[in-house]
Amino acid sequence: MQITVETIVLAPVEAVWRAWTTPDDIKQWNTASEDWHTTRASVDLRVGGAFSSRMEAKDGSMGFDFAGTYTKLVTNELIECSFGERTLRVEFLAGAGGVTVRETFDAEPTHSVEQQRAGWQAILDNFARHVEGRR
Repeated sequence: MQITVETIVLAPVEAVWRAWTTPDDIKQWNTASEDWHTTRASVDLRVGGAFSSRMEAKDGSMGFDFAGTYTKLVTNELIECSFGERTLRVEFLAGAGGVTVRETFDAEPTHSVEQQRAGWQAILDNFARHVEGRR
C-alpha cells in the first residue's frame, strides 16, 4: 500500500529543492515532533547515490537512520529513491500559488496507515515552515 502526503510551499522551486537536498537544511526541518531531531544528514545527489538522516529522540531514548539510494532525479521536479524494500517518490510541482511538494511512499507494517500519514505530514509541514521562514 502507498501513502501520499503533500503541502504547498510559498517559495521559488529552486529554494524548495535546495532545502530538500542540503544536509544543513535537512537537520533543521526533518522532525515530526518537538521531542525528536535530526542529528546528522548526508546527501550524494545522483542516481545510485546514498542519503541518510539520523533521527533521535532528544532525551536519547531511541533513534534510527532513515537511509537509502536515489533511483531517479530530475532537478527541481522529482526525486525517487529506495530505502530497504520500500520506495519514495517526491514531486516538486511549481505553480502560481507556490510549489506543491508531494511524497508518495510504501507503507510499513509496524505502524498504522494513520500514524504513518500523520508523521510524514508533520515532517512535510515543518519543511514548508522552514523554507518559508528563510524568505
